[in-house]
Amino acid sequence: MDDEKLKFLIGENIAAYRKQTGLTQAGLAEKLNYSDKAVSKWERGDSIPDVLTLAQMAELFGVTVNDLLTDPDALPGNPTVLEKAMTQVSEKALRRKPNKNVILGLSSTLVWFVALFVFVILSSFHWLEPFHYLVFLYAIPANAIVLLSLRSAWHDFRWNKILISAIVWGSLLSIYLTVLAIWEFNFWKILLLGIPGQIAIFLWFRMFRVKEEKNDG
Repeated sequence: MDDEKLKFLIGENIAAYRKQTGLTQAGLAEKLNYSDKAVSKWERGDSIPDVLTLAQMAELFGVTVNDLLTDPDALPGNPTVLEKAMTQVSEKALRRKPNKNVILGLSSTLVWFVALFVFVILSSFHWLEPFHYLVFLYAIPANAIVLLSLRSAWHDFRWNKILISAIVWGSLLSIYLTVLAIWEFNFWKILLLGIPGQIAIFLWFRMFRVKEEKNDG
């Protein structure tokens, strides 16, 4: 930075901090034992004060000498145009509330789109024809897992009991029908695992409901 630019920066800083402090040029000059013409020259960038005077002004303004040498656009209360724009964008972004129902719908659509895509691929292989529909069965617990993850992240637990039940029963049904389709083995007893699983889900959520009621009481 050349001398002229440095003088200009120091002058702008002196003027900005002087105004923030509520001093006039004459008032500042009186405190520094200088004339108001000298202060005017400093602020115009015609001259610069010596180091000791800069230190006195910094103490008077409640800042450091380094603050008097920085870009005036970075001074407190005087943000640049870019900073103002970024602040406005940030405030707008914080005010926006994501439409959670749309996000949930898009997530479910993506899961079923993938399931349909896999179904189309498998349909091109005739020897896999008995297993095509299984893709949609596995999509049920997969969709429930995605929705459960999103709602848990949002601390929305209202549908978690239903979603966890869908994961348990959907997984068991998918495994049962897969075994039946591949090995033609009627392994229906695996579905019985869903009964204790459902009871455990009920008791788990019942336990937390009792805790919430006690806390409310």
